[in-house]
Amino acid sequence: MRTVLLLISVLFLASCASNARDASLTTAADVVDPTALLGGGGPQTDESYRIGATDLLSIAVFQVPDLSFDEIRVDASGNVQMPMIGSVQAAGLTPNELSNAIARRLAERFLRNPQVTVTVKEAASQKVTLDGAVTQPGVYEMRGRTTLLQAVAMARGPTPSANVESVAVFRVVDGQRMVAVFDLRAIRNGEAVDPVILGDDVVVVDTSRLNSMLREAVTALPALAIFSYF
Repeated sequence: MRTVLLLISVLFLASCASNARDASLTTAADVVDPTALLGGGGPQTDESYRIGATDLLSIAVFQVPDLSFDEIRVDASGNVQMPMIGSVQAAGLTPNELSNAIARRLAERFLRNPQVTVTVKEAASQKVTLDGAVTQPGVYEMRGRTTLLQAVAMARGPTPSANVESVAVFRVVDGQRMVAVFDLRAIRNGEAVDPVILGDDVVVVDTSRLNSMLREAVTALPALAIFSYF
């Protein structure tokens, strides 16, 4: 697969980094198979997604319609207001974690073995950083499901000198920094899956004149201000 070959290339570049750098300082990000970061279902089904303030949720308590909501908005403080149990912290939790938190509160006084399902209907407050060979680098707000192609379009697309076959997505997964490289041309041609971008992802579009920058991003990520999210 073309994207896997790209990952091999990135690993080779990392091994060619300056010998003057201590090898112990070049472990900032693990290069992973792109399929590990696809998240094709978007925030609605991706359990790595963290709920944010003003996200729109659906909360269903099995066989208790009075406690179920097709749409309920997380407030600016990151809480949801539920009947009987009041305010519940939602921001920073995955949908599954919030389901468990609500179920615990209900089980304490009101229901026996409640079954709660939380779904994110609209991710309203997530941000992505676009850098490298894009027309307008910067931090952009995502509303709803956003793919890699859509994220690059937010930055007015790649520049004429961009190497669209080498687009890196940096992400924290279970507290570990990871990076996957995608082929934007293959995605456009329908030859590869368009990955879903999550909040706080960093997307770097490579260019033939900046190959060393991408290599440095992979091998020395903590030293670069763009990766302060990690």
